[in-house]
Amino acid sequence: MKFVLALDVDAAKNLAIVLVIGFVLLVLVAGIVIKNITMKLLSMLLMIGLALGVWTQRQSLQDCADNVKAKAQVGDFTATTCHFFGKDVNVPEVSNKDD
Repeated sequence: MKFVLALDVDAAKNLAIVLVIGFVLLVLVAGIVIKNITMKLLSMLLMIGLALGVWTQRQSLQDCADNVKAKAQVGDFTATTCHFFGKDVNVPEVSNKDD
């Protein structure tokens, strides 16, 4: 038995229209999926960047606090300025409690 696909001109035109519509729909679906994946990746990278930024700033504040503590242990109670996301955080001068 031989299978022959016989198309006349009208059937070929209709098939072409259906295929074009199908490909347009696939392009739209692919565009949405790729956009979503891209947006997810960009969002993840943004959140990771912000997390790293906060972590480094937290570490910077911890280092500053350690410096203030070390200064206090040697009797230096003068004001100190720390930095957090480019902003100055002032640690005011404190008096010695032993006075």
